[in-house]
Amino acid sequence: QVQLVESGGGLVQAGGSLRLSCAASRRTFSSYAMGWFRQAPGKEREFVATITWSGGITYYADSVKGRFTISRDNAKNTVYLQMNSLKPEDTAVYYCNADVRMYGSSWSPFGSWGQGTQVTVSS
Repeated sequence: QVQLVESGGGLVQAGGSLRLSCAASRRTFSSYAMGWFRQAPGKEREFVATITWSGGITYYADSVKGRFTISRDNAKNTVYLQMNSLKPEDTAVYYCNADVRMYGSSWSPFGSWGQGTQVTVSS
């Protein structure tokens, strides 16, 4: 099973930027779509963004479209989430997942999770 380690979270003011990283333990991750999800206090975990194995196709939740950019470096077994123009409602624990697929009408996680990284946006 692929192990994932997220990093890059922190405290930032509204309008600021953060870059999250998710490092995978082994190379096979390059054959899957990777993705980011987030969970705010008292809320369910929700989809944020996903990227195909080639990096050529990306999908975003409407709430982050135009502000967040997902990318991946298969040589480094790492996926990134560049977050710009952050808002207080982006505050959550962010998790990456090793295998994201379209299930029904939504992007769903099918792989292993990392431990998460906290992002806090102050107003």
